[in-house]
Amino acid sequence: MDGLTLPDEVRPLFADGGERRALSATLPPGAIVWPDPDYLRRAVDRPALWLSDDPVDGELWGRLRAEHEHSGLWPLLLEDSVQPWSAGQLAPDDPAEIGHYDPAAFMAEVWEDWFERSNEEQWETVAPFGRACPGLAPPAQLVADPSAVADWYACGLAERRTPLGLVVAERGADALAVMGWQGALHHNEWLAPLAAVVRGWEERFAARVVCLGFNTLDLSVAAPPASIDHALHVAAEHWTFCPDVILQGPGSLSAYAEELIGRHTWSFWWD
Repeated sequence: MDGLTLPDEVRPLFADGGERRALSATLPPGAIVWPDPDYLRRAVDRPALWLSDDPVDGELWGRLRAEHEHSGLWPLLLEDSVQPWSAGQLAPDDPAEIGHYDPAAFMAEVWEDWFERSNEEQWETVAPFGRACPGLAPPAQLVADPSAVADWYACGLAERRTPLGLVVAERGADALAVMGWQGALHHNEWLAPLAAVVRGWEERFAARVVCLGFNTLDLSVAAPPASIDHALHVAAEHWTFCPDVILQGPGSLSAYAEELIGRHTWSFWWD
């Protein structure tokens, strides 16, 4: 990266203009996106992201992912390009807030709240677990290179004809907060605890944030659960993170867990 600098069009994303950052990949035409002041949770003086004008291929996503260490820019495939990205309906959060949240505490709070609002018939949804939250699942064994899995998934998702977003973030989970994604707003109005959960999946399951939609999130997974017991534990986490993936999917943790065994992609959607 010696002698390289950042393209001028992404420099406004950085507080220091991108000093000591470099990018060799050529960017397609695009523009920076500022958040709408009506959506802000905090005062910001920088754009939320850079957005390409047109769809990109997965190979470009992979090249940018590989350069993240030097560029400081995390790439995202962004569906629903008209809303909210180009409209700026984004509410950036300080990524420093993410570290204030404990994924286990978040899971326990969602679990307890649901049991208080539900009845015994509904409790069958989270069987074999009961009122006591099972807590976070243990890490899984790495079975593939996380970067290779992420690049493979990006190539598949790019077939949906998605534009590219670039966000100044140390990791994919942090990009959710930095850009102010609002996809899970109806489940939890605070994004930082959800980003903390994704951080945990990055560490325990080698997950990588690849694609975002208006109300969707797609992750690659290089260390998926390999047994039904482990998958059930992971499924419980997914349920507290995104209930719709169970309730509007297979309908029970046990059925959903079967789908998670050895699976290298996790997809979430919120109504």
